[in-house]
Amino acid sequence: MDGRGTPVRRRDALGVGAGLLAAVAAAGCGPGGSAGAPVAAGAPAPPPPYTRTPVPTAPRRFPGQPVQIAHGPRDRPRVALTFDGRGDPDLARAALARIERAGARVTVLAVGSWLDAHPGMARRILDGGHELGNHTQHHRDLATLDERTAYEEITECARRLRRLTGSIGAWFRASPGPDATLLVQRLAQRAGYPHVLSYDVESLDHAANGVPAVTRKVAGELRPGSVVGMGFGHPVTVAALPLLLTEIDRRGLRAVTATELLS
Repeated sequence: MDGRGTPVRRRDALGVGAGLLAAVAAAGCGPGGSAGAPVAAGAPAPPPPYTRTPVPTAPRRFPGQPVQIAHGPRDRPRVALTFDGRGDPDLARAALARIERAGARVTVLAVGSWLDAHPGMARRILDGGHELGNHTQHHRDLATLDERTAYEEITECARRLRRLTGSIGAWFRASPGPDATLLVQRLAQRAGYPHVLSYDVESLDHAANGVPAVTRKVAGELRPGSVVGMGFGHPVTVAALPLLLTEIDRRGLRAVTATELLS
């Protein structure tokens, strides 16, 4: 069972493929793998620096989609990697660098207090061509809060995002995640977010004891349209990213923002 109580298919979780497991070994990322592990051999060269600042994206309504979205269309070769924006900003920068080296774009759901402490991260994310959203102000469990306090958690982070970027962000994700209660969904809509972004693949990187655990979990459940939940604050996530991005490419999939996934 995964962290959401969803059965994990043993065949899929273990049958990631010899190529991916060989890449893990080649990268030297065993259970004690670190964020400084080298990028797998043959990885593409880093893209040139961005020469313009992308316009901050605002929330969009996707007709026909539910308020809470866990995945995109299954008939398109796209997936969305999404990250909780909190933790060590150096790890976040390292993760973004590896993502951009692979030519991918991701969605970051930032915690407002993290942006208060590291305001430059908002522009770093957007300037990298990625998407920025709201993951509450203090990452409190919204399901345990009264309506007024839960709404303040959403709107305080929205105000931080607007001050830093000119937009309240493209998406809202409940904390701790992945799913929002019906009340929280209504509060998010009141705050200006037509949809709540959940995910159907949980990396469990916060509990993983090494790169192989993360790569098996994600690659074993990944399919077209998947939204993957990850976190910036874990060294193992940074170490696993080149292998996961290589596996996504090997399957003929493309890592895009959540908005691109649904568009």
